[in-house]
Amino acid sequence: MAAGRGLPVLALTMGDAAGIGPEIIVKCLTLPEIREICTPVVIGDLDVLGYYRDRLAPEITFTASGEVAEGQSPVVDPGPPAWGSEPVFGRADERCGAASLAYIEKAVEMIKAGEADGLVTAPITKAAIRMAKSPFPGHTEMLAHLTGTREFAMMLVGRNLRVSLATIHIPLSRVPEELTRDGLTSVIRLTHEAVTLMGVTKPRIAVCGLNPHAGEEGLFGPEEQEIISPAVAQSVKEGMAVHGPLPADTVFHQAVAGAYDGVVAMYHDQGLGPLKTLYFDEGVNVTLGLPIIRTSVDHGTAYDIAGRGIASPESMIEAVKLAALMASRRKS
Repeated sequence: MAAGRGLPVLALTMGDAAGIGPEIIVKCLTLPEIREICTPVVIGDLDVLGYYRDRLAPEITFTASGEVAEGQSPVVDPGPPAWGSEPVFGRADERCGAASLAYIEKAVEMIKAGEADGLVTAPITKAAIRMAKSPFPGHTEMLAHLTGTREFAMMLVGRNLRVSLATIHIPLSRVPEELTRDGLTSVIRLTHEAVTLMGVTKPRIAVCGLNPHAGEEGLFGPEEQEIISPAVAQSVKEGMAVHGPLPADTVFHQAVAGAYDGVVAMYHDQGLGPLKTLYFDEGVNVTLGLPIIRTSVDHGTAYDIAGRGIASPESMIEAVKLAALMASRRKS
Protein backbone atom coordinates (compact mmCIF):
# COMPACT_ATOMS: atom_id res chain seq x y z
CA MET A 1 0.00 0.00 0.00
CA ALA A 2 1.65 3.22 -1.12
CA ALA A 3 0.90 6.77 -0.06
CA GLY A 4 0.52 9.45 -2.69
CA ARG A 5 3.13 12.25 -2.79
CA GLY A 6 4.89 10.85 0.24
CA LEU A 7 1.94 11.66 2.48
CA PRO A 8 1.50 9.64 5.68
CA VAL A 9 -0.98 6.79 5.47
CA LEU A 10 -3.51 6.94 8.30
CA ALA A 11 -5.69 4.01 9.33
CA LEU A 12 -9.15 5.30 10.30
CA THR A 13 -11.06 2.72 12.33
CA MET A 14 -14.83 2.95 11.91
CA GLY A 15 -15.68 2.31 15.56
CA ASP A 16 -19.11 1.14 16.69
CA ALA A 17 -21.36 0.76 13.64
CA ALA A 18 -24.43 1.53 15.77
CA GLY A 19 -23.03 4.95 16.64
CA ILE A 20 -21.90 7.97 14.65
CA GLY A 21 -18.44 6.65 13.76
CA PRO A 22 -19.14 5.61 10.15
CA GLU A 23 -21.09 8.82 9.53
CA ILE A 24 -18.34 11.17 10.65
CA ILE A 25 -15.71 9.22 8.72
CA VAL A 26 -17.74 9.50 5.50
CA LYS A 27 -18.18 13.23 6.09
CA CYS A 28 -14.46 13.60 6.77
CA LEU A 29 -13.55 11.85 3.52
CA THR A 30 -15.44 14.44 1.48
CA LEU A 31 -12.97 17.20 2.42
CA PRO A 32 -10.17 17.92 -0.08
CA GLU A 33 -8.02 19.30 2.77
CA ILE A 34 -7.81 15.83 4.31
CA ARG A 35 -6.34 14.28 1.16
CA GLU A 36 -3.82 17.13 0.96
CA ILE A 37 -2.22 16.09 4.26
CA CYS A 38 -2.60 12.29 4.36
CA THR A 39 -3.78 9.15 2.61
CA PRO A 40 -6.74 7.89 4.66
CA VAL A 41 -7.46 4.16 4.66
CA VAL A 42 -10.69 3.20 6.44
CA ILE A 43 -10.75 0.00 8.49
CA GLY A 44 -14.39 -0.94 8.74
CA ASP A 45 -17.48 -2.59 7.33
CA LEU A 46 -17.84 -1.79 3.62
CA ASP A 47 -21.62 -2.27 3.72
CA VAL A 48 -22.07 0.11 6.65
CA LEU A 49 -19.83 2.71 5.05
CA GLY A 50 -21.72 2.30 1.79
CA TYR A 51 -25.02 2.92 3.58
CA TYR A 52 -23.79 6.32 4.79
CA ARG A 53 -22.02 7.10 1.52
CA ASP A 54 -25.23 6.59 -0.45
CA ARG A 55 -27.14 8.98 1.83
CA LEU A 56 -24.55 11.62 2.60
CA ALA A 57 -21.77 11.64 0.00
CA PRO A 58 -22.55 9.73 -3.21
CA GLU A 59 -19.50 11.31 -4.81
CA ILE A 60 -17.21 9.06 -2.76
CA THR A 61 -15.97 5.89 -4.43
CA PHE A 62 -14.84 3.11 -2.12
CA THR A 63 -12.36 0.46 -3.20
CA ALA A 64 -12.53 -2.76 -1.24
CA SER A 65 -8.97 -3.83 -1.99
CA GLY A 66 -7.42 -1.43 0.48
CA GLU A 67 -5.13 -0.19 -2.29
CA VAL A 68 -4.68 3.55 -2.73
CA ALA A 69 -6.04 4.82 -6.05
CA GLU A 70 -6.46 8.37 -7.27
CA GLY A 71 -9.90 9.72 -6.42
CA GLN A 72 -10.95 6.65 -4.46
CA SER A 73 -11.24 5.88 -0.77
CA PRO A 74 -9.66 2.54 0.17
CA VAL A 75 -11.43 0.37 2.74
CA VAL A 76 -10.02 -2.65 4.56
CA ASP A 77 -12.87 -4.81 5.87
CA PRO A 78 -11.52 -7.47 8.25
CA GLY A 79 -14.98 -8.70 9.29
CA PRO A 80 -17.05 -9.92 11.00
CA PRO A 81 -20.13 -8.10 9.62
CA ALA A 82 -21.23 -5.31 11.95
CA TRP A 83 -24.88 -5.40 10.87
CA GLY A 84 -27.24 -8.18 9.95
CA SER A 85 -29.97 -7.77 7.35
CA GLU A 86 -31.02 -4.44 8.83
CA PRO A 87 -29.02 -1.41 10.08
CA VAL A 88 -28.43 -1.12 13.83
CA PHE A 89 -28.66 2.36 15.35
CA GLY A 90 -28.45 3.76 18.84
CA ARG A 91 -27.89 0.70 21.03
CA ALA A 92 -25.12 -1.60 22.17
CA ASP A 93 -24.95 -4.67 19.96
CA GLU A 94 -22.64 -7.69 20.23
CA ARG A 95 -21.94 -7.80 16.47
CA CYS A 96 -21.01 -4.15 16.37
CA GLY A 97 -18.78 -4.63 19.39
CA ALA A 98 -16.97 -7.62 17.89
CA ALA A 99 -16.47 -5.80 14.59
CA SER A 100 -15.10 -2.67 16.28
CA LEU A 101 -12.49 -4.80 18.07
CA ALA A 102 -11.48 -6.39 14.77
CA TYR A 103 -10.90 -2.95 13.23
CA ILE A 104 -8.50 -1.98 16.01
CA GLU A 105 -6.55 -5.22 15.73
CA LYS A 106 -6.26 -4.87 11.95
CA ALA A 107 -5.12 -1.24 12.16
CA VAL A 108 -2.35 -2.08 14.62
CA GLU A 109 -1.33 -5.01 12.43
CA MET A 110 -1.06 -2.68 9.43
CA ILE A 111 1.06 -0.15 11.32
CA LYS A 112 3.40 -2.87 12.57
CA ALA A 113 3.74 -4.12 8.99
CA GLY A 114 4.63 -0.65 7.73
CA GLU A 115 1.37 -0.31 5.78
CA ALA A 116 0.19 2.71 7.78
CA ASP A 117 1.91 5.49 9.70
CA GLY A 118 -0.72 6.30 12.31
CA LEU A 119 -4.11 5.45 13.72
CA VAL A 120 -7.25 7.59 14.08
CA THR A 121 -10.12 5.95 15.94
CA ALA A 122 -13.85 6.60 15.80
CA PRO A 123 -15.70 5.89 19.09
CA ILE A 124 -16.53 2.48 20.50
CA THR A 125 -18.66 1.62 23.55
CA LYS A 126 -17.66 -0.32 26.63
CA ALA A 127 -21.06 -2.04 26.68
CA ALA A 128 -20.77 -3.40 23.13
CA ILE A 129 -17.19 -4.66 23.44
CA ARG A 130 -18.10 -6.24 26.78
CA MET A 131 -20.89 -8.12 24.97
CA ALA A 132 -18.21 -9.28 22.51
CA LYS A 133 -16.20 -10.71 25.45
CA SER A 134 -13.38 -8.15 25.29
CA PRO A 135 -11.16 -8.16 28.39
CA PHE A 136 -10.40 -4.46 27.85
CA PRO A 137 -12.47 -1.51 29.10
CA GLY A 138 -11.69 0.61 26.04
CA HIS A 139 -9.35 1.67 23.24
CA THR A 140 -6.41 2.76 25.38
CA GLU A 141 -5.97 -0.44 27.33
CA MET A 142 -6.42 -2.58 24.22
CA LEU A 143 -3.85 -0.56 22.26
CA ALA A 144 -1.41 -0.74 25.17
CA HIS A 145 -1.80 -4.55 25.16
CA LEU A 146 -1.42 -4.88 21.39
CA THR A 147 1.73 -2.75 21.38
CA GLY A 148 3.29 -4.03 24.61
CA THR A 149 3.11 -0.61 26.25
CA ARG A 150 3.39 -0.29 30.03
CA GLU A 151 3.55 3.49 30.54
CA PHE A 152 0.86 5.52 28.81
CA ALA A 153 -1.27 8.57 29.41
CA MET A 154 -4.20 10.50 27.95
CA MET A 155 -3.87 13.94 26.40
CA LEU A 156 -6.71 16.11 25.09
CA VAL A 157 -5.86 18.75 22.52
CA GLY A 158 -7.72 21.90 21.50
CA ARG A 159 -6.62 24.80 19.34
CA ASN A 160 -4.61 26.60 22.03
CA LEU A 161 -4.57 24.05 24.82
CA ARG A 162 -3.01 20.63 25.40
CA VAL A 163 -3.89 18.81 28.63
CA SER A 164 -2.49 15.52 29.93
CA LEU A 165 -3.96 13.62 32.85
CA ALA A 166 -1.97 12.18 35.75
CA THR A 167 -4.94 9.97 36.66
CA ILE A 168 -7.85 9.10 34.40
CA HIS A 169 -11.04 7.16 35.14
CA ILE A 170 -10.97 6.68 38.89
CA PRO A 171 -13.13 8.05 41.73
CA LEU A 172 -12.06 11.48 42.95
CA SER A 173 -11.54 10.04 46.42
CA ARG A 174 -8.78 7.78 45.09
CA VAL A 175 -6.79 10.45 43.26
CA PRO A 176 -4.45 11.39 46.16
CA GLU A 177 -3.47 7.77 46.78
CA GLU A 178 -2.92 7.10 43.07
CA LEU A 179 -0.53 10.04 42.60
CA THR A 180 3.15 9.09 42.86
CA ARG A 181 6.37 10.95 42.10
CA ASP A 182 7.50 8.41 39.52
CA GLY A 183 4.08 8.18 37.89
CA LEU A 184 3.73 11.93 37.62
CA THR A 185 7.27 12.30 36.29
CA SER A 186 6.42 9.75 33.60
CA VAL A 187 3.31 11.70 32.54
CA ILE A 188 5.33 14.93 32.39
CA ARG A 189 7.96 13.21 30.25
CA LEU A 190 5.34 11.74 27.88
CA THR A 191 3.68 15.17 27.61
CA HIS A 192 6.98 16.81 26.73
CA GLU A 193 7.67 14.20 24.04
CA ALA A 194 4.19 14.53 22.53
CA VAL A 195 4.19 18.32 22.42
CA THR A 196 7.60 18.19 20.74
CA LEU A 197 6.19 15.82 18.11
CA MET A 198 3.36 18.30 17.57
CA GLY A 199 5.87 20.89 16.43
CA VAL A 200 6.91 22.80 19.56
CA THR A 201 10.71 22.90 19.67
CA LYS A 202 11.15 23.67 23.38
CA PRO A 203 7.87 22.87 25.17
CA ARG A 204 6.95 24.71 28.34
CA ILE A 205 4.95 22.37 30.57
CA ALA A 206 2.76 23.55 33.46
CA VAL A 207 1.86 21.13 36.24
CA CYS A 208 -1.32 21.71 38.24
CA GLY A 209 -1.57 21.42 41.97
CA LEU A 210 -4.06 18.97 43.40
CA ASN A 211 -5.44 21.20 46.15
CA PRO A 212 -6.83 24.76 46.06
CA HIS A 213 -4.12 27.40 45.55
CA ALA A 214 -1.67 24.56 44.80
CA GLY A 215 -1.76 23.56 48.46
CA GLU A 216 -0.89 26.98 49.91
CA GLU A 217 2.48 25.75 51.26
CA GLY A 218 0.92 22.66 52.79
CA LEU A 219 -2.02 24.44 54.42
CA PHE A 220 -4.57 22.67 52.19
CA GLY A 221 -2.81 19.34 51.80
CA PRO A 222 0.59 17.64 51.54
CA GLU A 223 0.47 16.36 47.94
CA GLU A 224 2.11 19.42 46.39
CA GLN A 225 5.13 19.28 48.69
CA GLU A 226 5.48 15.51 48.91
CA ILE A 227 4.63 14.39 45.36
CA ILE A 228 4.13 17.12 42.78
CA SER A 229 7.07 19.42 43.57
CA PRO A 230 9.58 16.53 43.60
CA ALA A 231 8.22 15.29 40.25
CA VAL A 232 8.60 18.77 38.77
CA ALA A 233 12.13 19.03 40.16
CA GLN A 234 13.07 15.67 38.63
CA SER A 235 11.67 16.74 35.26
CA VAL A 236 13.68 19.97 35.35
CA LYS A 237 16.77 17.92 36.21
CA GLU A 238 16.14 15.89 33.06
CA GLY A 239 16.30 19.06 31.00
CA MET A 240 12.63 19.89 30.53
CA ALA A 241 11.08 23.34 31.02
CA VAL A 242 8.50 22.38 33.64
CA HIS A 243 6.72 24.76 36.02
CA GLY A 244 4.62 23.96 39.07
CA PRO A 245 2.76 23.03 41.03
CA LEU A 246 0.52 25.87 39.87
CA PRO A 247 -3.05 26.75 40.94
CA ALA A 248 -5.47 25.02 38.60
CA ASP A 249 -7.90 27.94 38.69
CA THR A 250 -5.46 30.17 36.75
CA VAL A 251 -3.07 27.92 34.84
CA PHE A 252 -5.45 27.07 31.99
CA HIS A 253 -6.08 30.74 31.29
CA GLN A 254 -2.32 31.27 31.19
CA ALA A 255 -1.80 28.32 28.85
CA VAL A 256 -4.47 29.48 26.40
CA ALA A 257 -2.83 32.93 26.45
CA GLY A 258 0.45 31.35 25.34
CA ALA A 259 2.46 31.03 28.56
CA TYR A 260 2.58 27.21 28.38
CA ASP A 261 2.53 24.63 25.58
CA GLY A 262 1.06 21.84 27.69
CA VAL A 263 -0.63 21.35 31.05
CA VAL A 264 -0.53 18.26 33.27
CA ALA A 265 -3.70 17.98 35.35
CA MET A 266 -4.01 15.76 38.40
CA TYR A 267 -7.42 14.27 37.64
CA HIS A 268 -9.95 13.88 34.85
CA ASP A 269 -12.35 16.77 35.39
CA GLN A 270 -9.65 19.19 36.52
CA GLY A 271 -8.12 19.01 33.06
CA LEU A 272 -11.01 18.21 30.77
CA GLY A 273 -13.49 20.72 32.20
CA PRO A 274 -11.53 23.74 30.90
CA LEU A 275 -10.64 22.05 27.60
CA LYS A 276 -14.18 20.97 26.77
CA THR A 277 -15.56 24.35 27.75
CA LEU A 278 -13.36 25.92 25.08
CA TYR A 279 -13.18 23.17 22.44
CA PHE A 280 -16.16 20.89 22.95
CA ASP A 281 -16.75 20.13 19.27
CA GLU A 282 -13.16 20.02 18.05
CA GLY A 283 -11.16 18.40 20.86
CA VAL A 284 -8.83 15.50 20.04
CA ASN A 285 -7.82 12.60 22.28
CA VAL A 286 -4.17 11.50 21.97
CA THR A 287 -2.74 8.40 23.63
CA LEU A 288 0.78 9.12 24.89
CA GLY A 289 3.46 6.49 25.36
CA LEU A 290 2.44 4.12 22.56
CA PRO A 291 5.05 3.19 19.93
CA ILE A 292 2.43 4.16 17.35
CA ILE A 293 0.66 7.45 16.75
CA ARG A 294 -2.95 7.29 17.88
CA THR A 295 -5.47 10.10 17.93
CA SER A 296 -9.21 9.88 18.44
CA VAL A 297 -12.35 11.91 18.58
CA ASP A 298 -13.09 13.49 21.94
CA HIS A 299 -16.67 12.17 22.15
CA GLY A 300 -18.58 8.94 22.35
CA THR A 301 -20.83 7.04 19.98
CA ALA A 302 -23.71 9.52 20.42
CA TYR A 303 -26.33 6.77 20.17
CA ASP A 304 -29.08 9.37 20.54
CA ILE A 305 -28.36 10.84 17.09
CA ALA A 306 -26.93 7.79 15.30
CA GLY A 307 -28.30 7.23 11.81
CA ARG A 308 -29.85 10.70 11.52
CA GLY A 309 -27.09 12.30 9.44
CA ILE A 310 -26.65 15.26 11.80
CA ALA A 311 -23.42 14.32 13.62
CA SER A 312 -20.61 16.89 13.53
CA PRO A 313 -17.35 15.58 12.02
CA GLU A 314 -15.24 18.39 13.53
CA SER A 315 -13.48 16.27 16.14
CA MET A 316 -12.71 13.56 13.57
CA ILE A 317 -11.34 16.16 11.15
CA GLU A 318 -9.08 17.60 13.84
CA ALA A 319 -7.98 14.12 14.93
CA VAL A 320 -6.92 13.31 11.36
CA LYS A 321 -5.08 16.62 11.02
CA LEU A 322 -3.17 16.08 14.26
CA ALA A 323 -2.27 12.48 13.43
CA ALA A 324 -1.05 13.59 10.00
CA LEU A 325 1.14 16.27 11.58
CA MET A 326 2.64 13.89 14.13
CA ALA A 327 3.17 11.11 11.57
CA SER A 328 4.86 13.48 9.14
CA ARG A 329 7.20 14.77 11.83
CA ARG A 330 8.04 11.25 12.98
CA LYS A 331 8.76 10.15 9.41
CA SER A 332 11.07 13.12 8.86
